[in-house]
Amino acid sequence: MIILLDYFYLALGAMLAASAVMSLRDKDNPRRYSSALFWGLYAAVYLVGERLPPALVGVIMIAMALIAGCGGVTLGKYGVRTGEEKSTSARRLGHLLFIPALIIPVVTMIGSTLLKDVHIGGLLLLETRHITLVSLGCASVLAVGAACWLTRSTPLQGMREWRRLTDAVGWAVVLPHMLAVLGLLFAEAGVGKAVAHITTSYINMDSRFVAVVVFCVGMALFTIIMGNGFAAFPVMAGGVGIPVLVQQYGANPAVMAAIGMFSAYCGTLMTPMAANFNVVPVVLLELPDKHAVIKAQIPTALPLLVANILLLYFLMGQK
Repeated sequence: MIILLDYFYLALGAMLAASAVMSLRDKDNPRRYSSALFWGLYAAVYLVGERLPPALVGVIMIAMALIAGCGGVTLGKYGVRTGEEKSTSARRLGHLLFIPALIIPVVTMIGSTLLKDVHIGGLLLLETRHITLVSLGCASVLAVGAACWLTRSTPLQGMREWRRLTDAVGWAVVLPHMLAVLGLLFAEAGVGKAVAHITTSYINMDSRFVAVVVFCVGMALFTIIMGNGFAAFPVMAGGVGIPVLVQQYGANPAVMAAIGMFSAYCGTLMTPMAANFNVVPVVLLELPDKHAVIKAQIPTALPLLVANILLLYFLMGQK
């Protein structure tokens, strides 16, 4: 294969390393050393993480959590354009500004569908195992190039904007990465078995509807706590989904899994732990209420959760 997903991990690691260097050199950042250390440690995970002992990577993540928890990641000076320069550029470009943003979904779709079996010199063009992510990486690179060409800026200016955004989001950038493995840790720790014991001991599971409610609401609640539906799924599937819905009531595993994840996404809409969805937009849009996004989504999330409960109840036995 010619283009591998690992190349984009290395590119992201290099960008984080550059952000660390820029933070270190930024004398206007009141905590430039701790900020540089935070981004440098995160860069190391992407650049050499596979070559490090797992325990050491765990220590790195704990160190990052301590730095962020102690307020060690702060804003600095970024050398970005003035408001007047941005307005002038926006008026000059008009709707052309949307081209880089549109390139990302269009190229991702083309790569995932039309280019998945393309060979060059006997080698696959794109890594098929991660075809969507590889296509997304290629699309992002093309979008950056288009943005530089349209705005007559340099990649260095793009790096300044990248650092400004990552600093503005701060520790929330790392949260999805950490939460992604939380479900596996919970499964290894036996949390799913504990959930199964508690639910069967204190809740009457003789009713199929009650079992469905416990599963769907549990998926939403665990997602609210952990901020990630994929982390909640192993816990609730191992505790209620498989032993109760599938084995006891004969539910279709595919239906159980799909609607269970939809229920988890209802929890995603209602938690600040889902930082990339509910915290990052608040920061980027500079909203006065840090919970504004969550408050706007709750009226949608709750009816959807009820709809998922009814769907699972009526569809769980269908093949």
